[in-house]
Amino acid sequence: MLSAETILTFFTASVLLGIAPGPDNLFVLTQSTLHGRTAGLVVMLGLCTGLVVHSAAVALGVAAIFQSSDVAFTVLKFCGAGYLLYLAWRTFTARADGLPEGLQSGPGRAALYRRGIIMNITNPKVSIFFLAFLPQFADPARGSVAVQVMLLGGLFIIATILVFGGVAIAAGSLRQWLSKSDRAQNILNKLTGVVLFGLAARLATAQR
Repeated sequence: MLSAETILTFFTASVLLGIAPGPDNLFVLTQSTLHGRTAGLVVMLGLCTGLVVHSAAVALGVAAIFQSSDVAFTVLKFCGAGYLLYLAWRTFTARADGLPEGLQSGPGRAALYRRGIIMNITNPKVSIFFLAFLPQFADPARGSVAVQVMLLGGLFIIATILVFGGVAIAAGSLRQWLSKSDRAQNILNKLTGVVLFGLAARLATAQR
């Protein structure tokens, strides 16, 4: 279906895109630093689930709606920005003694997984990016374009897991050190709140 050259080129590009600073890897970074590496990995799985949705939206033509409809684009981006503002407020106002020692005392796995999904699927720019990026590597002469798009989405997810997984593990290790100091935890809370607020502002002001 996909040639080996196409797979290699696409996968390399996907890894490089994953490394480039963006909302998703910053979100994994902040959640891993606050709640530990396991939390970051769970959030990453949620984000990847969102990527499955975006891939399917491109394959089925749904993503084109967000490219052509100002209303759909605006509604979705403000939903995402509102959710990020909620997380920013929760994090910014948390006390040091309220920071979890692990998943048992912090957000549960289900909550963290939902955070990742909501963070990803409420960003219409991801759908538009996939709509522009994935079809470039699909060849109608090699079979169903929809199937190829889903396969490319799967490759993108694998690249995302490799990159974001590394981010989660590294940031989780940093959290173990920061958790020894209440002052460091308070500073981390405030910085994370600011980062999430910045991501919310960026999404709210995004243009197609």
